[in-house]
Amino acid sequence: MRHFSIVLACFLISYVSVAQPPAGGGNRKGGNRPQMNGSFYGKLIESNTLKPIEFASVQLVQNRFDTVSKKRKDVVVAGMLTKANGEFLLENIPAFGQFKLRVTVVGFKPYEQTVSFDMKTAAANANNGDMSSIVGALDKDLGNIKIDIEEKVLDNVTVTASNPGLRLGIDRKVFNVDKNIVSAGGTAVDVMRNVPSINVDIDGNVTMRNNTPQIFVDGRPTTMTLDQIPADAIESVEIITNPSAKFDASGGTAGILNVVLKKNKKVGYSGGIRTNVDSRGRVGLGSDLNIRQEKVNFFVSGNYNQRKSISNGTTDRATTFITPNSQLHQTDRSTMLGGFGFFRGGMDYFVDNRNTISIAGNLAKGQFKPTTTSEMITQLMTSPVTSSLADRISNSTSNFNNSGTTLSYKHNYPKSGQELTADVTYNTSKNSSSNLIKTDSLDYSNHSTVKSSSQRQDGKGANQNFVFQTDYSNPINEKSKFEMGARVSVRKVDNKNDFFIIDGSGHAVYSPLLSVNYNSIDKVYAAYTTYSNQIKSFGYQLGLRVESSNYTGHLVDKGQDFSTKFPVSLFPSVFLSNKMKNDQEMQLNYTRKINRPNFFQLSPFTDYSDSLNISRGNPNLKPEFTNSFELSYQKTFKNKDNFIGSIYYKNTTDLITRSSINDSFNGKPILVNTYINANASYVTGLELIAKNKITKWWDLTTNLNLFTSKITVTGQPQQDQFASWFAKINNSFKLPKNFTFQLSGDYQSKTVLPPGGSGGSGGRGGGGGMFGGGGGGMFGQTITSQGYVRATYGVDAALKYEFLKNKQASFSLNVNDIFKTRRSDIHSESSGYSQDVFRRRDAQVLRLNFNWRFGKFDPNLFKRRNNKNQQDNPDMPTMGQQ
Repeated sequence: MRHFSIVLACFLISYVSVAQPPAGGGNRKGGNRPQMNGSFYGKLIESNTLKPIEFASVQLVQNRFDTVSKKRKDVVVAGMLTKANGEFLLENIPAFGQFKLRVTVVGFKPYEQTVSFDMKTAAANANNGDMSSIVGALDKDLGNIKIDIEEKVLDNVTVTASNPGLRLGIDRKVFNVDKNIVSAGGTAVDVMRNVPSINVDIDGNVTMRNNTPQIFVDGRPTTMTLDQIPADAIESVEIITNPSAKFDASGGTAGILNVVLKKNKKVGYSGGIRTNVDSRGRVGLGSDLNIRQEKVNFFVSGNYNQRKSISNGTTDRATTFITPNSQLHQTDRSTMLGGFGFFRGGMDYFVDNRNTISIAGNLAKGQFKPTTTSEMITQLMTSPVTSSLADRISNSTSNFNNSGTTLSYKHNYPKSGQELTADVTYNTSKNSSSNLIKTDSLDYSNHSTVKSSSQRQDGKGANQNFVFQTDYSNPINEKSKFEMGARVSVRKVDNKNDFFIIDGSGHAVYSPLLSVNYNSIDKVYAAYTTYSNQIKSFGYQLGLRVESSNYTGHLVDKGQDFSTKFPVSLFPSVFLSNKMKNDQEMQLNYTRKINRPNFFQLSPFTDYSDSLNISRGNPNLKPEFTNSFELSYQKTFKNKDNFIGSIYYKNTTDLITRSSINDSFNGKPILVNTYINANASYVTGLELIAKNKITKWWDLTTNLNLFTSKITVTGQPQQDQFASWFAKINNSFKLPKNFTFQLSGDYQSKTVLPPGGSGGSGGRGGGGGMFGGGGGGMFGQTITSQGYVRATYGVDAALKYEFLKNKQASFSLNVNDIFKTRRSDIHSESSGYSQDVFRRRDAQVLRLNFNWRFGKFDPNLFKRRNNKNQQDNPDMPTMGQQ
């Protein structure tokens, strides 16, 4: 309770501080903030025949103060001659300010139009988490301009914007990775440790409000895991706690975690080179390059990182469902060596001003070799007590190869905001593993070897995921918009696990009983529509999604087949918002979601490969449905500080959760871990996030999540319900001499176990390890949904120094878990069974990073000048000239 009081006090201080502008912050003008640029494009047509007008002179001018004459005058910012189809494109235009578009051509009346980028609306949408609005606002379509008609003047307002480390919106939060120096040189897992609303355990498992979210990359599903994505390749992270009908209905009680990778569309070239080394002698290298010339934007990046992971822990297990009762105490130590590479490349082809074709691909490949030693002491509760001792060593090698390709098409209509997109995404992963386990049974009194046994498990798998999606958006007017789309998803999984017993002569004898070979295909068909409208300060969005799916599985070696067809289901969503005075907003939303069981949850096959963790699926599982409600309040203060509070409630029917049942094998009683549908389940909580600029050199972000949940399962002991809380604090200090210091910390109180099997979009299919039994029981496994995670906390820090012109280069030093306090301490129990697992992993690792950025944003860098046009029009500047 004392920890909770301290964090609550920090929130009160943060909330009070936002009412006061930071000291010295009353005259902020951006400092060294880079200028934002955009582009105008359109098409000139005859007002009567609607035919395109070629060779028309298009100029963009701005009224500026001349320091020589001390008077204001019009200055040409950009210009060109229209193409044969009447199109024009003016690039590298400053985002802020008003301009005049002037058109002159022989035989037509002069035309003039006031234009500007709608940054006010874009900034408002960005504050609500819609970062795409900024990109859209900087790429403005002026539509079909009819010459020889009345002048049309568009009024607009300019605002000052910035790129903060965190943008808070009611429906999503956007975390800018460039501002997070603690994660430099790490992976996406390290990034998530500093993202509000996200909790990460020592193994990199991510939860959002105590449930596993769906992982997206660039807005689409992926076969990659977060530890396969380098932090240096990430632009931002979007956290969507309650997705609307536009998004996939799968995911149950969890939201969406969207990883946005770096990509630049500015005219010219840019890139970077980076390297790092950690205190365990592991190195990392990376580079990226982006080139934009006229109609083509090309980008490529690559990273390679070595890793050395060290963990240790204990497992204590009491078994009372068999006679005599027994107790197990297991001590483990594991060291893993390996490395992985990540490559990404692609291009955008701007067919014309309104059509764009994009293709992007990524590849992640790596190998890891963990070695785990275990000492196991087993006591039978006889009279007297009988004790036995065993040593176990596990040597594993695992390889992964993930790749993905996305082909996209985008068409912008002349009406601003009206667009059609279509894309095809194909992801594939191939994984293999080999695990050799040797167990020595020892004499308890003198530790001499009595008997030795060995086993080997070889696994390999492939996962293919195909997604086709199309979306259409049509603004009916300035206040309302209609959207619709369709999606087809097909996922194919092939997995094979071969189990061998090593005989006395060292030969591997295949064990068909312990081996499994399966494949599965699941298909999901979906369509959605949404309608949004704004009536003065009140806004609403109504949506409906329709989904249907079917699932087939085949156990090749067992000759078992099963299929499941999930009927058509409706998933409505309602978002209501009301903007109040003094930059305040309230929002109430509701959504319905589904989580379908995956193959290893449905398969009736019993996995005996690990005698300490016997597993079996349940073919009678039903999908779980979740109704989510969220009430949010947001306040933006005059100094741009931000506060958001949310109350959420999620009720799930037929929640898929872990369970254990008593069974027998060769006449001996065993306990089998499986999955069942819970009778009832809910989670409710209060989340507070504040982003404050305490002074001009100190930025503070705080996050507090207070929640409780309950799962009711027939036949399992009902645990006491209790409140839990989770907090994060992130401090960023701008020091003299181009130094920046970051200090972050997190605390998780005693928490109920997350429900097993959540996040049905994931599963273990294709990983070469269907039930994870190859680990030989190392570090134990959670056996049921009944239990809790004991409290844990940690502190990370980083120091960054920037140098060279425009701070193009930097050194940074970061360290994680400074006080060696992060741990995993889990208690789980069922009828006749209880277990406690304690672990620590990779504490106090230092990493030194170097980063150098380069680039030149010049629209004429790669352009072949049209000599004829320049000779005919010597006073006409090329695009971007000033």
